Amino acid sequence: MNDSRALNYIDNVVKNVPSDWLKLTTHRLDIYKEDLAKTEFLERFERLYSQEDAETSKLSALPTAYDYIRLGHPLSSVLEWGIAKLNNLKADQVISFSSRTVPILAVLRKNLFDEKKTIIAYKGELPSYFDLETVKSVYNYNFELKQVENIEDISAFDGSTIFISQNDEIGKVTLNENIDFYLSIHSQLGSIILVNGEQNEAYISAIQHVRRRETISMTPQNCYTALQLLQGQNPPKHDKAKFESDKASVLDSIKKITAADTKALLGNCGLSVQYAIMMGLVEEALQNHPGKEIKIIVPPNCYGGTNDQARRVAACIPNVEILDLPVDGDNDMVQSTDKVLDRVAQENAVPYIIAEIPTNPRVEVPDMEQLRAALSKERKTPYGEKAIDPVFILDQTFCPNIQFLSEDGILSDIRVISYVSGSKFPSGGKCTAGYVSSNQKGSDLMRNIEKHLILCDNEATDLQTEILAEQLPSMNQRIVDAYKNTREFVNHIKEVLPTAKINFVSEELAEQDFTPSVFSLDLPTKGETEEERENYKRALNLKLINMMITEIPEESKYCVSYGQLKGCYWTIPATSTQGTTKESDKDYIARVSVSPDLDLEHHKKVFSDFVGQM
Repeated sequence: MNDSRALNYIDNVVKNVPSDWLKLTTHRLDIYKEDLAKTEFLERFERLYSQEDAETSKLSALPTAYDYIRLGHPLSSVLEWGIAKLNNLKADQVISFSSRTVPILAVLRKNLFDEKKTIIAYKGELPSYFDLETVKSVYNYNFELKQVENIEDISAFDGSTIFISQNDEIGKVTLNENIDFYLSIHSQLGSIILVNGEQNEAYISAIQHVRRRETISMTPQNCYTALQLLQGQNPPKHDKAKFESDKASVLDSIKKITAADTKALLGNCGLSVQYAIMMGLVEEALQNHPGKEIKIIVPPNCYGGTNDQARRVAACIPNVEILDLPVDGDNDMVQSTDKVLDRVAQENAVPYIIAEIPTNPRVEVPDMEQLRAALSKERKTPYGEKAIDPVFILDQTFCPNIQFLSEDGILSDIRVISYVSGSKFPSGGKCTAGYVSSNQKGSDLMRNIEKHLILCDNEATDLQTEILAEQLPSMNQRIVDAYKNTREFVNHIKEVLPTAKINFVSEELAEQDFTPSVFSLDLPTKGETEEERENYKRALNLKLINMMITEIPEESKYCVSYGQLKGCYWTIPATSTQGTTKESDKDYIARVSVSPDLDLEHHKKVFSDFVGQM
């Protein structure tokens, strides 16, 4: 392998990088093929490399790399490919992270299930944010530490050996057969883990899945900087004063939006924030209710990342169990909440409820007075003691403008933690950073949540914070404008296709500020059997989406996104957001999200044309 050839090609890629590679959270959805997302980009990239062709137009034409920046993106793929070339590895043996801690947790997680021992070797000092005792006592991971003077001092071990390097270098590393995982930590950019040896190939998908569910890949901007470092360039230095100013601005905006006089926290994505909530609450239960079972109560058809992550946490910790909370369709959130909390009280356990309001994808809002009553109802254990009151973990990504956390709000007597995915309305789709707040009743819980956000090194990056500082002040107005477009689109569909079933908030709920800009659509179907009717409807869904993205390619996209600054996004929840949900709980309907800026008349016309072809 000619190192200089690869480095020269990367130099040309950096000079000609398409702007979308740096700006979009999801790349080239118009040519996205889910089953090829992990391979097609690099296969095509390799062809360009063999031809020494790094023209911007050719790079722009490459298909999607992975899916969303949590799992990967073009620049993370190029960075990993380049480092693999320099170290004679395959590209999938190199995995970049925004976090400097989570790669270690990923290996420890797999070894927990494989009942395999782990040594963490390091020179100098371990990172201060890597809280060893908490990783053992809360995450339930086991490992030994070994401080070494030189990498050559690492000897063979019957288990996995992780070596941590903190020299801020990007590029070629020193590997030997006694190192299974080489973790290169950069103080500002994140980390890169190298999976060494064929015997460790089974770890690759496990590590990638942790990156997908508990953190994100190294961000596009930081990957770009890492590629510059690979070339020996000196990128701009960290501007601490600007970061602190941006962060103060973001926290001030969140306080105004939520009406919560408590400390908010910023994470590098919604699932990173949720993971900190999960682990922080697990620790809260271990501290305050030792020996008791912990019940994480989750809607079985909610966003697949939420569902999957909660179950992954439960799989690692013996006294944590998942309970279903049916909320959509024929199920009522209030009745389900009351019933499941009664059950948890009878088991004298600790209840943590995760719910989306409005629900996803059916866009339903429960009776809030009745929900408050169900959550605040005093229950007794079988021993006649007062049952532990629940913590209500609220994903309000669809309506981040609702002030659920205010002191005079309807949920003020309940411990509430609220979080929002930042890739939606907070950033307008410009970054993935999210945030979490609590009401006054739940403020004591934030200490442990912050502890785990820091332990996992999942706080928002400098640029993410800058983007939120720019976008959050206009968020509520964008929500209003997007809702108006959505309502008009929904009314048009009702007019031209009255037999369609539309899931959207009522005018009465909108007057209470429940103004989402997403709706779901059950198209009319036909057939002799249930199977025929279902298959017909699924085919009709895809026909509609294909018409929209073909006729209006500059605005209509096939994507799960929401809250973007421009355009209209279409998806089938069962094949996207509910990817890891049980088949029986999936929704094969069309979900549509509308922005404040789009050619609404064109969208209405194409929908009318679709109806004319039915």
